Amino acid sequence: MSGRRFEAETGVGPRSEPVIPPALSPIDLHTHSTRSDGVLTPAELVRDAAAVGVRLLALTDHDTLAGVRDLRATGLPAGLELLAGVEINTLTSTAAPVEGEFHVLGLGVDVTSEPFEAVLRGQRDERRLRFERTIARLSEIGLPVDPAAAAEIVAGSQDDALGRPTIARLLVRAGHASSVQDAFSRLVGRGCPAYVPRGGLGPGEAIRAIRAAGGLPALAHFSEAPGRLAVVRELVELGLGGLEVYYRGWDQPTVSAMRAVADELGLVATGGSDYHGDTGTYAEAHAGLWVPPDVAAGLGVTLST
Repeated sequence: MSGRRFEAETGVGPRSEPVIPPALSPIDLHTHSTRSDGVLTPAELVRDAAAVGVRLLALTDHDTLAGVRDLRATGLPAGLELLAGVEINTLTSTAAPVEGEFHVLGLGVDVTSEPFEAVLRGQRDERRLRFERTIARLSEIGLPVDPAAAAEIVAGSQDDALGRPTIARLLVRAGHASSVQDAFSRLVGRGCPAYVPRGGLGPGEAIRAIRAAGGLPALAHFSEAPGRLAVVRELVELGLGGLEVYYRGWDQPTVSAMRAVADELGLVATGGSDYHGDTGTYAEAHAGLWVPPDVAAGLGVTLST
C-alpha cells in the first residue's frame, strides 16, 4: 500500500482546507472488494454503500470484473446503480508516479468483452507470479507466512486479482507486522527487503484496451497532475478520457487544482473513496468523501431520485 493509498484509507495527510462534504456523497467511482485487495465481498460492499446513500457505485477491483459479474447475478440494493469498472496498475518509466506506476480506471467497460477479459487475465497471471515470488522471498529472509493460507489463496485466484495488501494481512496474522501499513513500510513496499517488481501493461496498452471495451479510461489519484501537465497530455494523446478529481484524503486546494486540469484538458472528472477496508468501515470512509452529483452526467448516467 503506497503512502498515497494509506492516506486515502485513513483520511490522513496534509489538509490545509479540509474538504467538508455538504451531504452524503451520492457517488463513489473507486472501490475494491475481496475479488482483488479489499476486505468486503462485493455483496457486503454494495450493501454498505447503499446504506449511506450511494446511488452510483463503481466496483473497480484490480484487473478483474469477477465482482461485477457476481453482483449482476445476485442483484443490487434498491436505489443503487452499479457501474462496471476495473483498475489497472500500469508500468511506466516516467519519473515520479508512485512505484513507477500510473493507475488507470476503466469505467463503464463491457463485462462480456472477451478480448478485454484476455487482457485482464494476463494481468492476473502477472499478479499471481508476483504473489508467489513475494511469499518465497519472505521465507528466504526469515519471515514466512502461513503456507497453507497462502496456497489456498493462490489456488482460488483464477478470477481474483492477488495484491500485496493480501500478503500484508498474512504478515500481520503471522506476527511479522503490526498493520498493513507497517508491512508495506518495512517489508513489501518498494525498496524493502521483500519487494518484488511488478510485470504487466504500460499505460497506453491499458488505455487502448479499456477504450476497446467501451469504457472510459481515467487516471486515478495522480495529485501531481497540476504540476505535470505535460505527462497528463501525453496520456491524453494515448486516449485518456478522465481524471480522478475528487478523492478522499485530498484537501480543497488539491481538488480545485485537479478540477482545473480536467477542465483544461477536456477530461471527464471522476471521484471516489478508493475503499479497501483495512483501516475502517465503508461508512467511516464515505463520511469523508464528496463526489458532486453532476459527475454522473459526465459519465452519461442519470442518478435515480
